[in-house]
Amino acid sequence: MNTEEKSVRVWDLPTRLFHWALVVLIALQFATAEFGFLSMQWHYRFGWATLALIVFRVLWGFAGSQTSRFADFVRGPRAVAGYVRAMFSVPAHIGHNPLGGWSVVAMLLCVLAQATSGLFASDGIDEDGPFVDAVSGATVKLATRLHHLGENVLLILIALHIAAVLLHRLLKHDDLITPMITGCKPAAQPAPMRFVSGWRALLLFLVVAALTLALASQGQ
Repeated sequence: MNTEEKSVRVWDLPTRLFHWALVVLIALQFATAEFGFLSMQWHYRFGWATLALIVFRVLWGFAGSQTSRFADFVRGPRAVAGYVRAMFSVPAHIGHNPLGGWSVVAMLLCVLAQATSGLFASDGIDEDGPFVDAVSGATVKLATRLHHLGENVLLILIALHIAAVLLHRLLKHDDLITPMITGCKPAAQPAPMRFVSGWRALLLFLVVAALTLALASQGQ
């Protein structure tokens, strides 16, 4: 760490838990769907958990700590273009940079679309989403196509995300992984960060989880 830098808190615990829980859930869903790891019933359960997690993160983007809020990292086209032009010459951002902010939005939307389309998708043989019987055949076909397409899009987004993390580490000497584990990052003259209580996150997640469980019970 540079002598002019000090370790500052960047990411709150709910955001970090969300990040790594999503990594695990996506890996488990891919393993159950593509490699037969566990049964497809577990794929559906992981899908419900993912849906609850994504809904929580969207709400946390409005009610959470400073660096977790969309208002803190979603920027307009001019800011994104300016960052791309000077990407490797400007100092590292405390939270998400303008380009990384939109990658977060893209990832959230893609995973949300996957979790939602999976509710109405079918393989046409022996595996149906929990709400297949509630919609028309045309809707099932559309949801199934979107679910398969979304898997490929999600894999591309994940690959781009990993590549960006590696490039930041190699070219900017900016470690993005450790702060997402510890919550802290070295920074020179950091501005005060605003954090909210973890109890707010717990209450919010419990409400989202309860609503998701209620919805899941309707699809059984």
